[in-house]
Amino acid sequence: MSFPPLHAFRVFECVARLGHVGAAAAELHVTPGAVSQQLRTLQSSLGIDLFYKQGRHLVLTQSGLALQRSVARGIHEITEGVRQIAQEHFKEPQAKVLTISTEPIFGATWLMPRLFAFRAEHPHIQLRVISADELGEVDWRRADIAVLYDAPIWDGFWWRPLQPLHMFPVCCPQLLRGPHALRQPSDLIHHRLLHEDDGTQWRRWLLEARLPYPGDADVHFEDFGIALQAARDGYGVALSDEINSSRDLMEGRLVQPFSMKVPAAMDYYCICNEESRGVPEIVLLIDWLIEQAKATPSN
Repeated sequence: MSFPPLHAFRVFECVARLGHVGAAAAELHVTPGAVSQQLRTLQSSLGIDLFYKQGRHLVLTQSGLALQRSVARGIHEITEGVRQIAQEHFKEPQAKVLTISTEPIFGATWLMPRLFAFRAEHPHIQLRVISADELGEVDWRRADIAVLYDAPIWDGFWWRPLQPLHMFPVCCPQLLRGPHALRQPSDLIHHRLLHEDDGTQWRRWLLEARLPYPGDADVHFEDFGIALQAARDGYGVALSDEINSSRDLMEGRLVQPFSMKVPAAMDYYCICNEESRGVPEIVLLIDWLIEQAKATPSN
């Protein structure tokens, strides 16, 4: 006995379940004649009657009933097997969570809007942001990446520079007008210099501009973000960089009164543990942030 074609068993199962050639033909999207031909081929190959007529319906014989149970089981197992492998192949990748540790000012002014853009491009990676101002403050039990303004002398860490930084004066637009308008660097003598360090950055910039340092600040800010806010509010002139003031300059809250810049004492770096440098998602995020930094206007 030659083994009948598998398609004949599929037609047999459909007719056995519905009890009618026409109904089976409709489900299988073939003609009733094609269904009848398959049944004849199957019964001829087996040498066994599988149905007998009862009015307009076909009723299974005892042999047909036994075969129907086996075929139905087989079709169910094939269907379930196909479903399982398809589900495994096409299932959504499991979300990966990355935690970034960074300075609050950098996180608010530059990083935050770009993280939402990253999520839109890479929905399988979820992001968490925590705060630290320097490497020694980073909680590496939670953080996968740190983005910090620092100088790289870090054993056990891998890093890449985000973007070489330059420092330049920034102020609110109102300081470009009036009797003491900022038109040239020497006009700074009429304005408060806003500090967030010991004056080192301003000394470097003023030295390049060939101007004397006016002395210690009358109001000193330990936090860079507060110094920038004072500049936005018109209380003086701050030194900033392409990264932290990019949005303020683009949206007009701050202006750059002079074109002269000096290299920053340090730069922003993307940092991770050495053992994490091979994690694809971490490398992807660091590369993406560096590309975003390259696209930041340099003013």
